[in-house]
Amino acid sequence: MFDLDKWQEILDTVARNKLRTFLTALGVFWGIMMLVLLLGSGKGLQNGVIYNFSGFAVNSIYVWPQKTTLPYKGLRPGRNYWFDNADIDAVRNNVPEVDALAPRIQLGGWRDGNNITRKNKSGNFQVLGDYPDFIKIQPMKIVAGRYLNDLDLKEKRKVCVIGDQVRKELFEEGEEVIGAYIKVQGVYFKVIGLFNTMKNRGQDADRDLRSIYIPFTTFQYAFNYINRMGWFSMTAKPGVPAPEVEEKVRNILMARHDIFPDDKQAIGSFNAEKEAKKYMGLFYGISAFIWIVGLGTLLAGVIGISNIMLIVVKDRTKEIGIRKALGASPASIIAMVIQESVFLTTFAGYSGLVVGVGVLEGINYMMQKTGTPTGFFKNPEIDFGTALLATGLLVVAGALAGLMPAIKAVRINPITALRSE
Repeated sequence: MFDLDKWQEILDTVARNKLRTFLTALGVFWGIMMLVLLLGSGKGLQNGVIYNFSGFAVNSIYVWPQKTTLPYKGLRPGRNYWFDNADIDAVRNNVPEVDALAPRIQLGGWRDGNNITRKNKSGNFQVLGDYPDFIKIQPMKIVAGRYLNDLDLKEKRKVCVIGDQVRKELFEEGEEVIGAYIKVQGVYFKVIGLFNTMKNRGQDADRDLRSIYIPFTTFQYAFNYINRMGWFSMTAKPGVPAPEVEEKVRNILMARHDIFPDDKQAIGSFNAEKEAKKYMGLFYGISAFIWIVGLGTLLAGVIGISNIMLIVVKDRTKEIGIRKALGASPASIIAMVIQESVFLTTFAGYSGLVVGVGVLEGINYMMQKTGTPTGFFKNPEIDFGTALLATGLLVVAGALAGLMPAIKAVRINPITALRSE
């Protein structure tokens, strides 16, 4: 490997056949570059989806009432119903696998806004009654003050936590928010906290920033929602599958509200863990497909190098014959051919690796510089382990590419080689 004469021979062969060497190396260069770009793009999609899931707990579950579709116990289909306060205790007592539990209710209904005023300013925002555990289910950044606590619920305090967009529309720039009052349907609430969303930019993030959270019990009494709630949000305990918790909660609620057990449409639900697994399964499939395509492209380049090495062996038949006549061992002949093959493959492949990483970094830089909305694509990259694996594959591929030509070189008969032109 460190024989200076061998390296001089390799470099001399490359210098005498520049075009042939370039075209041969181009196949490996292109193959590894495309593999890097494809893997980086796949990672960018995965990063984007994970980032979109960062705004709430991955093991979170949401359950809400819908119309019944099947008759049961003399009740007709198409029946509307509400969850109630007793459902909260039923879930807590019968589903120990639930970790954080946060019943919720919204003023006016899902996605409806309300006219909120402060002094001479007003805006349309959504108002929700919440439990303190909700911050464990949907993490948020408390910019000032604090979030709701158990005493707020117990004492039915008229306090609220507002999103940053609410602050921008109801308060002057630089004005103190904590301790101020806002009016919701004629009821005054004291602002005790200001939050910012941890979700990606989009409709969900904008809706969060335009939200006002008040204690669940205060909401029920202030707006005449006594013993009524909108939906449950919860998380499963660590190590417990979220679908298992979802199924148990659904069964309890269906039994409590006289819903036919097979009426799957009567209770709506969303399981973040289930959705996350679907996405991750999709990415595993995409990653496998990328490796197949990339390795196929790289294999084509390696086959090209193997064919060129056969030509090199043929061109150097007389030289190899002289080496064998002077006592060169088969191992030294094989090492000479494989070393040249590994050199060409590694140099071309590493160049493709560097260019591919450079292109990914350029794309990432331009996206950040221009502020392009990332959506489901963020920070395309390949990790260090993948780069090492690609480098190792190049060395192995180079050795395999030179193996057949090396075996052919060893089988050359010195007498026949000396007679060749």
